[in-house]
Amino acid sequence: MLSLILTVLFVHIAIYLVNTIGATTIDALLWHLYLKIPTSTSRNAREQQKKKSEATLLKREMNNTSSQDEFAKWAKLRRRHDKAMEEYESMNKMISAQKTSFDWSVKTARWLSTNGLKIFLQFWYSKTPVFALPAGWFPYYVEWILSFPRAPLGSVSIQVWSNVCATTIGVVAEILGAMLVQAIGQKKNAVPANGDSKKTQ
Repeated sequence: MLSLILTVLFVHIAIYLVNTIGATTIDALLWHLYLKIPTSTSRNAREQQKKKSEATLLKREMNNTSSQDEFAKWAKLRRRHDKAMEEYESMNKMISAQKTSFDWSVKTARWLSTNGLKIFLQFWYSKTPVFALPAGWFPYYVEWILSFPRAPLGSVSIQVWSNVCATTIGVVAEILGAMLVQAIGQKKNAVPANGDSKKTQ
């Protein structure tokens, strides 16, 4: 069982990743992964793509056929195209409804496992000290702030620890991001310099 310290930390890391990557991007990725699983939805999606390809090919063939010189052939292609489009539209509506339901389920699960879990932990463990402070190290007012709002005096409350985790993760991520951008910039600047030195030699 994870300690409360690590649980809160991991919850805030998950929240930061969701906020950074973007909920829409995560939803789209999960939907594509879901379509890889052999389910009725994935079968319908494959069938939908077949109908779309069929309708596109029939449309192309219909455009290459003269409606005046080859009317019988053109009319037959038109009927097949209209039928394929009708089936495609019908399947498209069904898959759109399934995707809406999937997105709602994913959003609910994501919220419950991140922000919902954070709120639950802060409520459930509001009187539980995350860790105790060394006795006599801090003045009374500092101990009171660190234990705010309901943890025992001389300890760190889950609310304070939660704020520390969120702030620290944000700062560390910004530092790592800046270092990565600087490293990439140096690498890009180093490549032309090497190339120029070879030419001069």
